[in-house]
Amino acid sequence: MIKSSVSNCPVPNEQQPLNEYEELRSSWLFRDSTSGWGEYMTKIVWIWGLSGLVAFPVVATSFNPHKQIAQFILCSAAGASIGVLLALLRLYLGWSYVRDRLVSRVIFYEESGWYDGQTWTKPQEVLDRDRLIVTYQIQPVIQRLQITFLGLAVLFVAGTIVWHLV
Repeated sequence: MIKSSVSNCPVPNEQQPLNEYEELRSSWLFRDSTSGWGEYMTKIVWIWGLSGLVAFPVVATSFNPHKQIAQFILCSAAGASIGVLLALLRLYLGWSYVRDRLVSRVIFYEESGWYDGQTWTKPQEVLDRDRLIVTYQIQPVIQRLQITFLGLAVLFVAGTIVWHLV
């Protein structure tokens, strides 16, 4: 973990926004969302495929793959996308939480438990550093996640249109 450059910071290390960012960035699920587009999309496809292992048999009970192939494929793809949607939602919420903690001038923290919350106002140098991290490190990841959500929504709409044509 990175130690805060502010020596009089009363916030415990694990609750300091910069350390929360570093911890999030190094965790396996969130680390993959910061990689290049190719690697990121590969992970999304893997999540979709693993979700499909659950979705395909469930859909096969409603649509016989030998008789209703179009319905089977469309419903299987949509069902497998639920896993992707849940993973994207988790990523988005995690990155948004850390972003909000970094851009906030006042930080809420707990000293020893839920009942003794305190606040700390960041000095300007810490606030500037944190906002630079948000601008150049976190905001591009959040934009990537928003683009992925949009792409998933477009695929759902396209699937719905194809479903009505079949």
